[in-house]
Amino acid sequence: MRFRACIALLLFLSACATSAPSPREPAARDPRLANLQRAAKLPWTDGGRCAVQEASEPWPVLAERCYQALDHDRIEFHDISGRCAIASAGAAAMGLGVCVLAAPEIVVGAVVVAGVVVVGFAIKEALDAYELRWGDPEKVRPAPETRPVPETRPVPEVKPAPQEPSPEKKLKPEPRGPDFPPLVPPEVTERDRYRCEPIPEPHAGKDDAHNKCADQFPPNRYPGMDVLVGGVSFDALQVGVRVLWEIKTHQFDTYPDFIQDQEIEKEMKQLDKERNAAAACGYGFVIGVSTDAHKLALLKQDPTFNIVVTGCKR
Repeated sequence: MRFRACIALLLFLSACATSAPSPREPAARDPRLANLQRAAKLPWTDGGRCAVQEASEPWPVLAERCYQALDHDRIEFHDISGRCAIASAGAAAMGLGVCVLAAPEIVVGAVVVAGVVVVGFAIKEALDAYELRWGDPEKVRPAPETRPVPETRPVPEVKPAPQEPSPEKKLKPEPRGPDFPPLVPPEVTERDRYRCEPIPEPHAGKDDAHNKCADQFPPNRYPGMDVLVGGVSFDALQVGVRVLWEIKTHQFDTYPDFIQDQEIEKEMKQLDKERNAAAACGYGFVIGVSTDAHKLALLKQDPTFNIVVTGCKR
């Protein structure tokens, strides 16, 4: 009996010594937090805003959508495992950098960053929010590494000089109220319009047949939307690849010769502008036309154009 009593006492003490699950543990297992911690080690040109926006998605989705926001001047990708070299045609079309970055596992030497990384301001704010919520800095701070981690290159901002209020305004007391954030998101600023990060915007034209072709043929990553890149509006950004599209649905064959010449002259100015903007931001550029005659007329002016016959009808 004494032996059994000792066993029972030991079991009881063991149960008491086992700590209850911490309420902080769900944060450590949160995939969004894991994505933010991984993104914090990379250099971003947008302060990590894209990474924060896409942090709830699986890491490969975040990597593909935010690849263009990386500071490519400071980062190199190496296919250490050889997985990207033998990827399928669809994955290979995304490029070596996206393929390496999207890998779920971290391979030493696959991503090399020059310089020291300062965590992007947007990522830092998101991580700080986790710290305030769970109260454990060790679970939200990026883990230290033996080699230097990357730094976000700060984007200079020009702030307008403060203006002296007029005497009339000084006499009128300003109404006081609760400091609530605005309910409506701020509009895209003029500076944002010229960033390389794609900004969806409503289709400019009201041509339903044209818009349907732009959404379905590439296919468009943002159905129902044009995309603004480098200050230039494009009809579509292709799903899964860094390729911008300009769609033409003119029934070019039915035009008289004089009208055809005028149309080609006008299109050449537009297409050159779009191709230059796409190239400056690291995107491919494809022109979709409805007929072979239209394709031949454009190639006659510039054989270097990448043109696809969509067959879309007006």
